[in-house]
Amino acid sequence: MPKKGDPAHPRKPENSFKNERVHGRRFATREEMTATAFGYIEVFYNRQRLHSTLGYKSPALFLQNWLAAQQMEKQVA
Repeated sequence: MPKKGDPAHPRKPENSFKNERVHGRRFATREEMTATAFGYIEVFYNRQRLHSTLGYKSPALFLQNWLAAQQMEKQVA
């Protein structure tokens, strides 16, 4: 198991969020911070990450494949 300082240590999503969106930034209000967090999690992270329930595909790729399959079924029927 790699140690925390080891470059092979896996990157955690919360570390990415902190470094990319929050580090060195001061928010004027709690609502501004909440909106930034929501934007990152819902708009970027959840759409990019692989979901086990979707066969380890991103939601966008899963939807694209599903729509293509629906079109194929429509053409066959």
